[in-house]
Amino acid sequence: MKKILAQAAAAAVVVMAFSAPSFAFEPEATECIAPANPGGGWDFTCRQVGKTLQDLKLVPGTMQVTNMAGGGGGVAYAAVVNKRNDSNDLIVAASSATSTRLAQGAFPGNTMDQVRWVASVGADYGIIAVAKDSPINTLPELMEKLKADPASAPIAGGSAVGGWDHLKVLMAAKKAGIDDVRTVKYVAFDGGGEAVTQLLAGSVAAFTGDASEAKGFVDSGDIKVIAVLAPERLEGDFASFPTAKEQGIDVIGANWRGFYAPGGMSDDAYNYWVDAIGKVYDSAEWKETMAANGLAPLDKRGADFQAFVQESVSDIQAISKEIGILK
Repeated sequence: MKKILAQAAAAAVVVMAFSAPSFAFEPEATECIAPANPGGGWDFTCRQVGKTLQDLKLVPGTMQVTNMAGGGGGVAYAAVVNKRNDSNDLIVAASSATSTRLAQGAFPGNTMDQVRWVASVGADYGIIAVAKDSPINTLPELMEKLKADPASAPIAGGSAVGGWDHLKVLMAAKKAGIDDVRTVKYVAFDGGGEAVTQLLAGSVAAFTGDASEAKGFVDSGDIKVIAVLAPERLEGDFASFPTAKEQGIDVIGANWRGFYAPGGMSDDAYNYWVDAIGKVYDSAEWKETMAANGLAPLDKRGADFQAFVQESVSDIQAISKEIGILK
């Protein structure tokens, strides 16, 4: 009898420890799909946010992480739309790569409005840099060089043509008044490290990448960051570098991290997840995780996040059509 009472008391403690907000929906067997193999950005997003949800007692028990690789996120997207559309306990990790592929029609038959966009949990902002001894010191100077003679200023990045590194420098060029962004010469390399190596060798004039992958080269003094594609200056090691916006070129290139949910999720469940992910973002624990992993602030929730993703998709579609990736 004592054993039974002890087990009942333990169960009661577990129930009391789960402090879900007062929503009509209460989560049960929660799950996060990472649309890739273990390791990498989507897996990190699921596991770290899942852990924080557990630590903050926002979900009962442990959040299951399911790795579903394939099609650059397309396999998971199709599975959610076609097989898990009414699941209230499911969220899926997403990033700028998700909105880029949706914009470019890389998920056949799928569109962004088939799911519900929950919230962001931070961003890795884009940067544009030159070698430390380059005569170019500002983003407008680089853009003027591109206007005068595009071939004289090739720009290297670690994504394929039409990928995120390529697109963000084209968005900057567009905002700088370069009418035909196809004239911008982009050289694709297999990763940001290789692209920076080519910059240091003098093969290209500039580098486009993310702040996190450039940090080592910034610390060593090998490169000079001429613009950060963030709404305001970053903190820490990047605080001394100006934004594109403060140089008169109003462009934000955020490799955001966040979540979507099934399109048929109930309003009560959706509101619960928006609130729960928001509480994760606001927590001291998540601020520490961001600092340790080079994530910068990006706080978009619910309708704001939906609008943010929609604008991202629209911008990428427009640029992709301009450079011939989309008809």
